[in-house]
Amino acid sequence: MKLFIALFFLVGVLQSNKIFAEDGKLLAGTAKVNITPKSNEPLHDSVYARSLVLDVNGKRLAFVSVDLAVFTSERVEKICKEKYGISQLMLCSSHNHSEPQKAGRSFSKDNPYVPFYEDQIISAVGIAVDNLFPAKISAGHKTFPQLGFNRLVVRDDGHARESWFSDSHYTSENPERIPFGPVDPEVGILKIEDMQGQPRAIIMNYAMHADIVCSNYAVSADYPGVACRKVEEAFGNKVNCLFVQGAGGNIESLQISSRRSGPGDPFQTDYAPMERTGALLAYEVIKLAKTLTPVADDSTNIKFISDSLHFTGRFDKTLRYNVYLSTIIINNNIVIAACPGELFVQLQLDWKKKMELAEAIPFLFGYSWSGGTWPGYVADVRSAALGGYGADQGTRLIEVGAGEIIITRQLENYYKLAGLMRDQPGPEGFKGGEQWIITPFQKKTVK
Repeated sequence: MKLFIALFFLVGVLQSNKIFAEDGKLLAGTAKVNITPKSNEPLHDSVYARSLVLDVNGKRLAFVSVDLAVFTSERVEKICKEKYGISQLMLCSSHNHSEPQKAGRSFSKDNPYVPFYEDQIISAVGIAVDNLFPAKISAGHKTFPQLGFNRLVVRDDGHARESWFSDSHYTSENPERIPFGPVDPEVGILKIEDMQGQPRAIIMNYAMHADIVCSNYAVSADYPGVACRKVEEAFGNKVNCLFVQGAGGNIESLQISSRRSGPGDPFQTDYAPMERTGALLAYEVIKLAKTLTPVADDSTNIKFISDSLHFTGRFDKTLRYNVYLSTIIINNNIVIAACPGELFVQLQLDWKKKMELAEAIPFLFGYSWSGGTWPGYVADVRSAALGGYGADQGTRLIEVGAGEIIITRQLENYYKLAGLMRDQPGPEGFKGGEQWIITPFQKKTVK
């Protein structure tokens, strides 16, 4: 066992700390590919893979937003690196709970459509690379009335239970729409436009579970699909809108549809809450996007570092998690912290608060895989203590404190990229000034 652990950590060290910094002309490419497989499942709305490739001096970052619950693929990563020269690929799952699957709505690694998804995602990256154009980037945030609530509600015994667990006081699924907290009320966007000022791609970053129509037994991209569609329509369908989750592990939509008991249930899913929530989010994104303008400088600076951290399980100490992180700085003020897994929102709030000192525009990309182990739910320490779904239920949870360690490493890597975090001891010694400042006195002669 000791040998296994040593090898596990050694592999992680060898895979971590990939760094590059490039300054030059920005090229960007984007594509949208339908990844809805042909099946006998009912189809409400299609699911897509949307790609965005950023290239500076041949160094390429690729973001792929997929309308899937949780998607990781070493095959996609390998092919995109070898065939398209992608330096770092990030697969960003929207975490919809109504993706195409052959058997029910459970998430399974045995999903028969995985090879099809992989081929379509590789195609989306290839199309983006084949259609690179000179580009500029801008970014911003907007606060608006919250669409979600914290679904782990503290009960009379001091512990939290999930919102779908009713008791003598609270009704299941929060029909009163009580805005339990904390939540992050901000939406963030990155806008890519061509040199003529035409928007070509928008990344929408928002932290809230995409399970408004969970157990609907029909294919749907949920509210992220609605929001992306409406943003694209607002720009004449000349824009690809990528939805990237934030730390939405414990955030539920205030508007939600009742669940069906099975595909034969005569009760039909109400999609109106999904449509309304997506429309409300899109409205804010459209307004914000129209106010953003890129810097006048034609040169773009991108700094990037990949890293990995190692954890055990909370209850099962034999579990091993090799968690890959990516930290990106664009034009010295746009900061992206990409993390896999379902981080709880307090971690995002804490990280963004600390990034205020850096005067940066921060984006936490949750559910974003770039290799390594998918860590599942990652609770902050307080939530892990209070308990509930994703906090202390289940035997495969990651160790307590992993979330805070992840956020601290993201901060550390930001300061490394910013050139402030020394890798050697700083200068020592004392250089004092003069103890006294002597000003010569000139005697005036009185006439």
